[in-house]
Amino acid sequence: MPDRLDVLTGSCIQIPCTCNILDKNKYTFNSTIPTFGVWIKESPDFGLHPDNVIFNSSETVNRYQGKITGNMSQKNCTTVFFNVTTSYTNKYFFRIESQPFRATDTEKSVDIVVWDLPSSPIITVSGEMKEGTPVSLNCSAIAPCPEHPPELTWTLPTQFTTENQLQENPDQTKSVLSTVTFTPSYLHHEKNITCTAVYPVGASNKTAEHNMMLNVSFSPKDTSASISPADPESVGSCVNLTCSSTANPPVTNFTWFQISGDKPIQVATGLHYSLNVTAVDGGLYFCEARNSHGCGKSNDVQLASKGPEEHNNSMVFWVAAGTLAAFLFISLISLFNFPVGTVCANQATAGEEPEERAEDQSEEIHYGDIDFSKLQTKETPAAAQDRVQGQESEYAEVNVTRRGAQEPPLNNLDGLYAQEGASDLQVLGSKEDMGSLYEGQTKTLFDLPKVFWEKETQELRVYFTQQMGADLPQQVEGKLKALEDRVFWEKETQELRVYFTQQVGADLPHQVEGELKALEDRISD
Repeated sequence: MPDRLDVLTGSCIQIPCTCNILDKNKYTFNSTIPTFGVWIKESPDFGLHPDNVIFNSSETVNRYQGKITGNMSQKNCTTVFFNVTTSYTNKYFFRIESQPFRATDTEKSVDIVVWDLPSSPIITVSGEMKEGTPVSLNCSAIAPCPEHPPELTWTLPTQFTTENQLQENPDQTKSVLSTVTFTPSYLHHEKNITCTAVYPVGASNKTAEHNMMLNVSFSPKDTSASISPADPESVGSCVNLTCSSTANPPVTNFTWFQISGDKPIQVATGLHYSLNVTAVDGGLYFCEARNSHGCGKSNDVQLASKGPEEHNNSMVFWVAAGTLAAFLFISLISLFNFPVGTVCANQATAGEEPEERAEDQSEEIHYGDIDFSKLQTKETPAAAQDRVQGQESEYAEVNVTRRGAQEPPLNNLDGLYAQEGASDLQVLGSKEDMGSLYEGQTKTLFDLPKVFWEKETQELRVYFTQQMGADLPQQVEGKLKALEDRVFWEKETQELRVYFTQQVGADLPHQVEGELKALEDRISD
């Protein structure tokens, strides 16, 4: 018989039992003689404690209700006790009586333990639980009362089939075995399953259950790639690409690919891929995650790169806004070839007569990108007048180009800044020469019709609208609006005053002073 039996209060208990009769007894067991069985609790010496005899099959009334279900003549002493209570918890010995043969096994006993609640069933897995491969789960629960075995039920996150059976254990006790078969997927990983045992006890039931988390092996799933920052990045900036995936066992290798044409090219390995963007880095990227069960491919992510010019678009428009404010300033400076930041590249030697400009030569002004700290604007009012009369203006990049020869300096001002280190008077020449120059050239500029400036403003409006549309910075929009409302610019006139004061000072010719005063008066009007 088993060493221990657990039983529920109010239920029955079956004690598997067989007799092994030794020849050392002076009497021989005779199976033809009626044989009886006796159960003694606590101690085999019932002579001193007759109350320890709790069951004798030869008696009709016993302290424990029960019966011997085994065939005693075949030495099978299996016994069932009914309506077990907690007081039944004890150690029990068996005695066989067949007159004149009598024997008690003092070395072998069974411990009976009575519980108010049943013990939990046991779940086992047959083989590895791998996605796509059918697997069986077993749930077993003890059946101390085989006449009323427990009923087993499953709770799984998928469809399954079950098979239940009452089976005998190696120690001859009984248990109920339920087998469930299903095909796991990666979605079942770390999901809970439950096996529930329901024991009928009298008119009620007692329940016990066992929860287990599934451990499903699967190849990488839900593999995805992300890029940070997500906005287009300019050449030279740093971006980080990250690969994520779900796998069991965990991913052992991440590989990054760039799609070049129709063919992916491996560019890196690792969970993260960081790079300083170059001109050839823009395009589609994806990653692969791999473990011992396979690999998974991510979605494609777009790395949008842009060149320095595109990256500096905002700077271009800020500078272009400044172009509006400095246009008059540039035009006047070009009359005198006054350099700002650098010395004029083309200048005649003092005393030489500059070549006459061909009548068909003109200049183009390109608006877009200019460094005002190094202006060398060379457009003349005459060229501006020609452009108003029909020349088409292009806006892309402020870059003065000449279709013909370089325009010579005007009216002997070719000596300006001709000799490094020369005094102001030596460089500027006589006031008479400057006065003659300013009288003619500034008059040409100030006599430009209003339509010229209006056309320039309109063309700038069209250019920025086409380039930026609704993304036009508010500062640029405000400047354009101010230009449209007021063609002649008070601020630029003030800057001209400051410039000529700094460059010439008290030597400013009266003709220039007069023209500046006239311009300031016209603006104030």
